[in-house]
Amino acid sequence: MKLMMFEESGAARLGAIDGESVVDLKACGAGLPETLQALIEAGPEALATVADAVRSASDATQLARDAVKPAIPLPRPGKFICVGLNYALHAKEGGHDTPEYPSFFVRWPTSLVAADAPVIRPKVSEQLDYEGELTIVIGKGGRHIAEADALDHVFGYTIFNDASVRHFQRKTSQWTAGKNFDGTGPLGPVVVTPDELPAGASGLRITTRLNGETRQDSNTSDMIFSTARVIAILSEFMTLEAGDVIATGTPSGVAHAMTPPGWMKAGDVVEVEIEGIGILRNPVVDEA
Repeated sequence: MKLMMFEESGAARLGAIDGESVVDLKACGAGLPETLQALIEAGPEALATVADAVRSASDATQLARDAVKPAIPLPRPGKFICVGLNYALHAKEGGHDTPEYPSFFVRWPTSLVAADAPVIRPKVSEQLDYEGELTIVIGKGGRHIAEADALDHVFGYTIFNDASVRHFQRKTSQWTAGKNFDGTGPLGPVVVTPDELPAGASGLRITTRLNGETRQDSNTSDMIFSTARVIAILSEFMTLEAGDVIATGTPSGVAHAMTPPGWMKAGDVVEVEIEGIGILRNPVVDEA
């Protein structure tokens, strides 16, 4: 199933994709979860109820998919964890060895934006880079999760663009500043449940385009640390919870590795596409 949050009459609502339509679950009747977070917390039975509602949805509950305004799927996740250097060629283009243990950093909710919303290039730096990433949404929490069991803890997968302000990322060995500027983290627009994708969302083509030019072109099977491995490692030192988000790293082809660097600028349109999931598209604007 493909799910999304969308804006309607000034409020965010939960929808399910049905072909070229979005089924407004609130309009389907009482008892259905009204947010993606609520659906995740309600467990598998609630997801089955939503599937039944979609199958029996009337025309009155369906909106044209290209007419809805996406909202952030999970605007304030309990944890938003990012994996750095998870593709060998990306590590190499940044001057790093292939890691034996993943680098982790976090994103704050104030950095997140919805699909179609502007990515903001800050006043203090022109070095705004893109990073297309497969992203995990945790469904069932836990601690000390075995790698063999890790995929049972996944609710679904979505797309993230870990847009990075390289000037600030390079100021120290810690990447927090460059990864958390307001309005630099597009997420969504859809979350796809695991039954629609290969195990661990492996083997999916992942591309990033800037103004139609392909900049990144790889496959999720090239990740150094797989979906299951990332979940297992994280759960060694933290309790994962329903609705936590994990961005799994970006392939090679980022702007800072180009000669000269191909930074994003106002007027650009950046698209991240992952096979089987969809396209995350955002314009770029300068900070006011």
